[in-house]
Amino acid sequence: MSMVWTTSSFGQLGKRELFEIVRLRQDIFIVEQQCIYRDLDGLDEGSFHMRAYHNGDLAAYQRLLPPGLSYPESSIGRILVSPALRGKQLGRELVERGVDYNRNHWPDSDIRIGAQAHLSDFYSSVGFVIAGDEYLDDGIPHIEMLLSAQSS
Repeated sequence: MSMVWTTSSFGQLGKRELFEIVRLRQDIFIVEQQCIYRDLDGLDEGSFHMRAYHNGDLAAYQRLLPPGLSYPESSIGRILVSPALRGKQLGRELVERGVDYNRNHWPDSDIRIGAQAHLSDFYSSVGFVIAGDEYLDDGIPHIEMLLSAQSS
């Protein structure tokens, strides 16, 4: 499957790109998961936005957060794959690319995520380890996970 990958700062995003990102985030995190929460949380402006496009359509997205923005460590979040393209290992490639991006830009920083608890095995398979107790975030069980800057 041919993908076009791009990463931009918030200021580099065009209006159309930002609209597509927010629409897909809302479609998945608010509508599909039936979770009413404030998606626009003030962290987008300081983040980098990685996208994959398939045939010109937004297929996958995540935001990459520098150390100190959300956690003391760098982070990746708002990780999603378009429903039409799930089951094709695109999520794994997305997370691996996010890890590579953070390691290249903040090489001395661990990477901390607030993962939906039912996805902890997936994130463990990428190298993350559980780093806290399960908690509810907007009614969905989550768990903090950490990937050491020294792990390969």
